[in-house]
Amino acid sequence: MIARGGQLVVTIDGCREGGTMSSHVFSQAMLRPYDGAGEHARGVVTIRDDARPGTYDLTVDCDGRRMTQPSAFTVVGAVQGGVGGGTTTGATPTDMAIGGGLMAAGVVGGGVLWMRRRSGRRS
Repeated sequence: MIARGGQLVVTIDGCREGGTMSSHVFSQAMLRPYDGAGEHARGVVTIRDDARPGTYDLTVDCDGRRMTQPSAFTVVGAVQGGVGGGTTTGATPTDMAIGGGLMAAGVVGGGVLWMRRRSGRRS
């Protein structure tokens, strides 16, 4: 998963001469050989800030061949630089479910503790 505005690193095996890669959420980018044997190519792209969350295909043109990988990566939320680190915009349903579960566990745990202390005073 990659956040909007974040960087995605793509590594392709068997891409000796380099090539290009493209998707709907970033501009076409170069793939360059990076190892001594020339068997691998790598490219770095930045996901557009206005990209919609979801899964996206990745198309690679390398050594005269074209390949499209369906659902190659998933875009989520947004990125804020600086000390704050990465954040998403708003709470997702998963965040709400986790938070609700933690709140319920705290209420139940507090109630059990209160009942145990209360019964201990009567003895």
